[in-house]
Amino acid sequence: MLAMNLLVFFVAAVQIYSVAPVIHTLNYFKTSSQVAKLPEFLEAAYVDGVQIQQFDSNHRETKAKHDWVNKITEDNPHFWEIETVINIQNEQNMKDNIETAKKRFNQTGGVHMIQVISGCERDDETGEVDGWQHHRHDGEDVISIEAKTMTWIAAHPQAFIPKLKFDQIDGYNEARKNYYTKECPSDLKKHVSNGRDFLTRTELPKVSLLQKAPSSPVTCHATGLYPITSSLIWRKNGEEIHEDVEMGETRPNHDGTFQTSVELKVEVTPAAAEREYECVFRLAGVSEGIVIKLDAGSILSNQEEQGRKKAVGIAVPLVVLALVAVVMFLAKRLKSKQAKYSQASVSTDSEPVSG
Repeated sequence: MLAMNLLVFFVAAVQIYSVAPVIHTLNYFKTSSQVAKLPEFLEAAYVDGVQIQQFDSNHRETKAKHDWVNKITEDNPHFWEIETVINIQNEQNMKDNIETAKKRFNQTGGVHMIQVISGCERDDETGEVDGWQHHRHDGEDVISIEAKTMTWIAAHPQAFIPKLKFDQIDGYNEARKNYYTKECPSDLKKHVSNGRDFLTRTELPKVSLLQKAPSSPVTCHATGLYPITSSLIWRKNGEEIHEDVEMGETRPNHDGTFQTSVELKVEVTPAAAEREYECVFRLAGVSEGIVIKLDAGSILSNQEEQGRKKAVGIAVPLVVLALVAVVMFLAKRLKSKQAKYSQASVSTDSEPVSG
C-alpha cells in the first residue's frame, strides 16, 4: 500500500514537472522500508531528474548509473568509497529511526517507511544556490528545513520536539548551511559539466493509440521521450479538449527515457473520425509536435501494444521508487516556491524524525 501511494504521488506530480533551462538540481532520495520485497534501505541521486547513482541494502555499494558520472572521481578519487561509507551509516540511522518514529506516532505494528528527500539547485547565470531537506513518515510530511532562513519547520505535532532540538544545537545548522552553499552545489556543477551532452539531449518518443476493447477508452501512449518536460493532449477539430479526457501515468523507462499516456472516452466510429479527434505530443525544446489522428485503422489492440510496452517501457522497480519521491518533491517546489528544503550532513539525514 505504501508503494502504491508513492506511485499515485508520482503520477500527479510529474504532469507539472518543469525546470528553468539555467537552473540545475541535485537531489537525493533515501528510504528505509519494512515493505516486503523492497530493500530495507535505498539511496538514489538525480541530476536534473536523471538518476546518477544508487545504493541499496542488498548490494551495499554506491555505484554510478552512467559512465559520465564516474568523471567526478578525477577530482576526488575516493568519491565512491566515501559515498558507500555514508550510505552504510545512513542505513543504520534510518532503520533505527523507523522504530523511534513508531513510538512517537504510537504505532505498535504494521509496515512502515521513512523517506528523506534532500539536495540543492544552482543557477548557471547568477550563481545563486538553494537547498532543501524534506522528511516523511508513511507518506506524510513530518519535518523540513528552509535553507535560506535555516529554520526547521514541523509539519506534524510529533516533530515539535526534534524541531526545538535542532534549532538549538550550536553549530548544527551551520554545518548544514555549508553543505547547501558549498559542497552540494560544487558536486552539482561537476556533474552537470561532466554530463552536459547527456543531460541536454532530446529524444522523440514512439506515439501510438491503444484500445483494450471496442467499448474502452482510447489511450494515446508515448514512450522513449526525453527530457521529461513534455505535453500529451487530445484535440477535437483543432482545439484542445478536457472533457472525457484522463491523464495516465508518466514513468521512467529502463533506458533513462520516459513514457506517458492520456485516455479519451469516445466511440470509434466514422462520425468520430469526421470530428477530427487527434492526439498531440510536444517535447520541450522541439518546435514540431507529433500528431496521431483517431480512426479505426490507427488503433493497436491491447495485445499488440502490451508486448511492445514490455520491451521498451518497463521501469526498474528500484528506480521507480526513487523517482517517485524526487519528481513529487520537485513538482511540489515548482508549484509553490514557499516549500524549499535542504540536505545537510548526509550521515544525519534521519535525525530530525527521531530526535
